[in-house]
Amino acid sequence: MKKIVFLTGAGMSVESGFKTFRGTDGLWENYPVQQVASHEGWEEDPTLVTNFYNMLRRKLYDASPNEGHRLVAGLQDRFDVTVITQNVDNLHERAGAQNVIHLHGELTKVCSSQDPYNSQYIIDLPKERCEVAPGTLSGDGSLLRPFIVFFGESVPMIDPAALEVQQADLFVIIGTSLNVYPAAGLLRFTRPGTPVFLIDPEPVTIDRRQPITFIQKGASEGMRILIDQYLNALD
Repeated sequence: MKKIVFLTGAGMSVESGFKTFRGTDGLWENYPVQQVASHEGWEEDPTLVTNFYNMLRRKLYDASPNEGHRLVAGLQDRFDVTVITQNVDNLHERAGAQNVIHLHGELTKVCSSQDPYNSQYIIDLPKERCEVAPGTLSGDGSLLRPFIVFFGESVPMIDPAALEVQQADLFVIIGTSLNVYPAAGLLRFTRPGTPVFLIDPEPVTIDRRQPITFIQKGASEGMRILIDQYLNALD
């Protein structure tokens, strides 16, 4: 069974009406990114940051996976599929994807602000209890914070992601400009000769010696083209 590894960014979820990352204006849902997605912003006003992610969580639970998410998950019947996502939403999982690596954290979880990756203090927040009261403490006595990789923090899942890319028979990039590191560097881990596909409605400039098949469409239409014109030929 051939292995397909997907790397998805904000463009994967735009058709679901969910903005998962900053735009070119440096804003996230009209908030300055450094105010709501940096350690400094958290230290300065944890109440504002907590309420911001409460709002995002409500919006996420009102959103639904789009056709692109469902098409990616549907390939699991025919291929060994891994999804590496820069998005903090859970739309891939809700569409049925079983092997998802979140590089930048998960919006549906909160954690200790003192020890964010201690699994003992990571809490899942279901739809009916998706809000956290500002000032709520973790089990270790520190404030509960969003389980999000803030700007300037390390990305602990980048090494497992790189290992997946090294094993890929096909590497598919959807909805990311490849400007955000270290995720953008994952392309370098593909084996020589591995087919690479890039699905994005906007032009993307990539410095790479090996050719990339560029499908200049949105996530859903691009996935339909990928499956019909390329993946079906692999059966």
